[in-house]
This record gives sequence, structure tokens and C-alpha cells, in this order.
Amino acid sequence: MNDAIPVLEVQQVGKRFSGVTALHNLSLQIFPGEVTAIIGENGAGKSTLMKIASGIYSDYEGKILVDNREIRFDGPKAAADQGVVIIHQELALIQDMTIAENIFLGRERVNRAGMLDYRMMNKKAAELLAMLHLDIDPSTHVNRLKVGQQQLVEIARALLVESKVLIMDEPTSAISDQEVELLFQIIRNLTAKGVAAVYISHKMKEIFEIANRFAVLRDGELIGTGFISDITREELVRMMVGRKLAETTSNASAEQGRELLRVENLCLRDRDNPQKYIVNGVSFTLHAGEVLGICGLMGSGRTEILESLFGLYPGWVTGNIWINGHDSRVNSVADAMKAGMALVPEDRKIQGLIMNMNVARNTSLASLGKISRFEFIQNKKEQALCLEFIRKMNIQVPDAAMEVDKLSGGNQQKVVIAKWLATNPSILLLDEPTRGIDVGAKAEIYALIRQLKLEGLGIVVVSSELPEILAVSDRILVMAESRQTALLPRSGTTEEVIMKAALLQKTTDL
Repeated sequence: MNDAIPVLEVQQVGKRFSGVTALHNLSLQIFPGEVTAIIGENGAGKSTLMKIASGIYSDYEGKILVDNREIRFDGPKAAADQGVVIIHQELALIQDMTIAENIFLGRERVNRAGMLDYRMMNKKAAELLAMLHLDIDPSTHVNRLKVGQQQLVEIARALLVESKVLIMDEPTSAISDQEVELLFQIIRNLTAKGVAAVYISHKMKEIFEIANRFAVLRDGELIGTGFISDITREELVRMMVGRKLAETTSNASAEQGRELLRVENLCLRDRDNPQKYIVNGVSFTLHAGEVLGICGLMGSGRTEILESLFGLYPGWVTGNIWINGHDSRVNSVADAMKAGMALVPEDRKIQGLIMNMNVARNTSLASLGKISRFEFIQNKKEQALCLEFIRKMNIQVPDAAMEVDKLSGGNQQKVVIAKWLATNPSILLLDEPTRGIDVGAKAEIYALIRQLKLEGLGIVVVSSELPEILAVSDRILVMAESRQTALLPRSGTTEEVIMKAALLQKTTDL
């Protein structure tokens, strides 16, 4: 490692938003050929710092130096022109444009006639997608892709530019372990060529696998830096949160209650190709006081199981569903809610929240009947409902009138969960419940899952993180290529067993 000359240097940088300090007098060096992990809880200032370094924010105190030259970028393109490129945590794709158009946005190629050269752009986009093993036509519109696929498009867009510094803000938050390994190999190839990688993540396993150095932020200040080989996981977490976290796993268990949900031969046809199945022949039961985990590689059908159960694909779903012992026909979200189901979706910002509305309005969205009279919302009831969940879920917000787009990712996720818990469901479907949130917020959501389980809810959790699945589940359903390949008890099940089933190396039904 060469730490003599940093390729990127932050000197005494500060940033405030509406009087709130996001960064204070922060200095940091990033070196070529290394991976530096930027670590901290949501709201610590990680993303703000990287947005300054990559030109998204140009109004700040202090200095940014690239190759020992002070530069103040006036936008992300100016930063990319100097070799500083960012992959965003929150997807920054244009939904109505194609994959290729998004990859080349701001860097479009033209032919001799001065027209956009779609043939060349599609060809290059296909090469970048192939590097990431994403087998999708680059002329496909982004709004047809799942969140994980869109994350890979974000990565492909960054790889288009030859960078000196590649900043990755939670790049694996929506992709599977297999895609993570591909990304890590790309990162290693880039750093071997001298590229400096900045890696923001809440996943300790990834940080210890890929990073050379670490920098811990807390409350907008730099707490400490060092080599990752010189620190333990427990020490790093303690630096991040300023306290020791409770164990995320627990032996606490509710006595398994009555059957809440029975699914037999659930199938979902592809609307674009009715001969193809996105979900094919899935069967399971769910009892009161039980957590069923569902995992599999991206595109295996795990999310679509939850969406099918919740009535999002009327006319395209077949199979038999019994809810509370009754043969049920769920043809709409209203049917699902009436039957006692609630779905927390994988993308909180697009599917779960209305970002310019406040916490109170978002919390009450799914249960307006409780707080309305003669079709008018009663503000006092809405306020009381919201305050109840702010207390119950420890949502860090000064008051219920704050807009949710001003909250950290962890607190936004708590608001989405609160919205659905306010409907008093008996069956809670959680799709990637801890995506893109810090270790402290994760621990709180794990504790909430355990508490809801003890209260007798039946919970289905979809997650890309195998340690999370093993931590919260009583049984684990594994998907591969649209089919169920395993139904396993947590006891005795390892990540290796799950991955074999997810890769179709072994079919198990216990």
C-alpha cells in the first residue's frame, strides 16, 4: 500500500442544513490502490461527505483536494471529469428511460450525423451488464426492473467512467451474495490498477472482507481512522454507535400458535410472457408467533411471493391461499388488508412513503378509517396515532410534522413499518426490512420483530442477507429460478446449506 500521496483529501470540511450541523471540521485522506470503508450510523454524515467529494453539494466549508490540487466541483459531471465517481445508495436512475440511456446520461455518444448512436451505446451497455452478470436487454426501460437490478445498473453507469476515485454508497443494499462477490472482484481489479475505492456500508462482514482502511463518523465528526486489520468488529461497532449493541439474535420464542396462513402451489405468470412463471409452485404455512424467512438470489421470485400474497397481481396468480382457516381470494390490496395482511415493501422511498408528506400523514395512510369521520381526517386522532408509534418504535424525530425526506434511512424505515402496524395486522410481510440502514437501527428492527412474534403475529421476512435470515427466522424457505428448493428449520441450518439450495446444488424439504 502506498500512503505517501492521497488521491483525494478532505480538509476541515463542514456542512449545515437549515441550521443543523451535518459535518463539522472533518479531515480525511483517501489513498490510491486501497479500499477505505466509511462507517457510521444513519445521520453520521457519511453520505453528506461523499456528496461533497463527488460534486453533488458545492456549498460547504473547507477544502477538497484531488491529486494535491484544491478543486470545488460545480456538479457530479465536473467531479467525474476529474475522475471522482459516485454510486448512489438511493437510486438516481430515470425510470422512463432505458438502461443504456441511463448509463450514458450526460455522456451520450453521437454518430457522424450528429444523432444519438443507440447501437454503440446499447453495445457498450451490454458489455457492462455482462461484467455484472445482468442478462437483460439494455433497451429495457428501468421502471421494469426490480430494485436489485436497478442497483446493478447504477454500478454499470459508474464503471463507464475511468475513475481515480470510485465512491460506493451502500452498493450491495439490494443485491444478493452472488452479485456482491462479482462486485468485490471488480473492486479488487480496479484497486490493483491504482483506483481508490471509498466504500460506505453498514455490513460488517463486507467491510472486513473488502476494506484496507476504515474511517468512523459519528454526529458529523471523524471519530477515528486506521487499518481494518488492526481492529475487531466489536471495537468498530462501539466506535460507530458509542455504546455496545445488544445481541441481534435471541432464543426468545413464542409458543407456536394457530395456523394463520397456508399457501399451496402459488404461481405467478409473467405478464410479458404468459408461458413463463416468476413464481412456480410455492407452498408453505405460517403460524402465530412464527417468523418464516425467504431468501434466494436476485430474480429468484422471493419478492414476488409477498406481492402475490398481497394482491398486487390480480389475474396472474394461481394456487390456493387459506387465511385464518378460510379459503381466501386475494385479488387486491384491499382484500389483503381486510384479511389481516400488511406488506412493508423493499423500496421505502418509492413504494413505502410519500416523501414530501410529514411523519403523521405517512403513519396514518393505511388506516385512514380509524382517524376519519364523514371522510374528513381528524387531526387529533392522527396525531395521537403517530405519537403512539413514535414512542413504541423509538422514531428519532422532533415532532410528527417533520417531512419524512428529512429523516435518516433507519427512521424512514420505522415510519413505513409503523404505517402498516397501525392497521393491526395478524400477518406481517417484510421485504428487505433493514436495507440501507445502520447497525443500531437494524438491532432495533430485529428487537421489534422478536416482540411482534411474542405478541402472536405471523411474520414473513424476505432478505438478501443470510446472517439476517438466520438471526430472525424460525424456518427458512429458499428460492431458486422461481421455484422453492428448500424449507429448512433454523436449527442446524448454515449459510452454506442455504446457498447450495439457492444455487440448485441441493433440493431439500424438511
